[in-house]
Amino acid sequence: MTKSKEEIVKEMQAVAEQMVKDDLEENPDLANEYFECNCCGQTKSLAGSIQYDKYRLCNDCVLLAETGFALHKFDNIQSLIDAMEDNRLEEFCEYIKNEEAKTNFDNN
Repeated sequence: MTKSKEEIVKEMQAVAEQMVKDDLEENPDLANEYFECNCCGQTKSLAGSIQYDKYRLCNDCVLLAETGFALHKFDNIQSLIDAMEDNRLEEFCEYIKNEEAKTNFDNN
C-alpha cells in the first residue's frame, strides 16, 4: 500500500521530533549549542541537526530534506540547498540590519 503525502509528512515530522529528543537525551548540553544552518541560514540548535555531505542542516531543514526525498521532490541535498538560497540571503540581510542597528545604538 502506498502512503499518502500527508502520511509521509506526519511520519517525517515524528522522526524529526524524535531526533531532537534522542540528541538531547544523549547530550543535554546540545540544548545550548547553536550553529548557522547551511540550508535556511538561521541560527539553530545542534539538537536534531544532521550533516549531509558538506552541509549541516537544522532539524527543521532536515524535515524538509527527508520529506522531499520521501516524496521524490529531489534526489540530493544540493537541490534543497539551491532551492533555499533566497531564504539564506534574507536571513543574512536581516542579520546585517540588526548589526547596523546595534552599532548605531551603541554609538549614540
